Amino acid sequence: MEDLICKSCGHHFTGYYCNQCGEKVVLPQERSLTSILSSVMVAITNVDGKAIKSLWLVIAKPGFLSAEITVGRTVRYVRPMSLFFVLNLVYFLFPLVQLFNATWKTQLGTVYGSWVLRQSVHKMLELDLPRSAFELMYNDKTIGYAKMLVIVFAVFASLPLNGLYKSTKKFFGDHLNLMVELACFNLFINALVITLLAKFLPIGTYLDDTVLTIFFIITNLYFLIRSGNHFYQETGIKLIAKSVLMIGVLKIALEAYRLVLFLITIWTM
Repeated sequence: MEDLICKSCGHHFTGYYCNQCGEKVVLPQERSLTSILSSVMVAITNVDGKAIKSLWLVIAKPGFLSAEITVGRTVRYVRPMSLFFVLNLVYFLFPLVQLFNATWKTQLGTVYGSWVLRQSVHKMLELDLPRSAFELMYNDKTIGYAKMLVIVFAVFASLPLNGLYKSTKKFFGDHLNLMVELACFNLFINALVITLLAKFLPIGTYLDDTVLTIFFIITNLYFLIRSGNHFYQETGIKLIAKSVLMIGVLKIALEAYRLVLFLITIWTM
């Protein structure tokens, strides 16, 4: 092989990589259209399909991915946090289901909706805006914050797990990993899949708040029971009782997240 001079550090070397700084030699065939398209595909699929494999584990074996990450087996998977950011980006491009993207009308429907209305009226008067203009301005602003603050939901939801599964001696970061995995599950199943079904199938008229709430409870209960078994090695009645209790925790965590989102949005308008 010919003697080469590194483009980055000027070191003389042979081969495809500089043994001084690690710079790679760019070959002519790597500049072809085929190579570029291959690189794009690699970036999307992570070469060996780790992202697809990890997402499938989130759906089919909830808690297994977090368990693998916790014990240090990471090279075969995409971490829940990385998977979360990808799904989060896709979700906010098509936010049909108001799960984490809480519009002003969604905020009015929360348990603190009357307080939201009072604060909104004060802001309308302060900005001298009619209700319709205020709603448009609020919705446009809140979606940007929602993209960044969804992780707050995972933090709130993970806090009770320290007490519920104290005997497992897991760290807070372990519980948080599991709740991030749960957020990935919800973003994919309860947001993206429902959006696609509503787009291509005539089910939109049936997707009212009652139907969506029942579906959310069933799917989240499935995740919590399966993940409690895979991640905490819990079984039996205790697992079911803790999972049912966590459904209430998730509701509280979602309301707390939406409250934080409302406060930040209204303060910055």
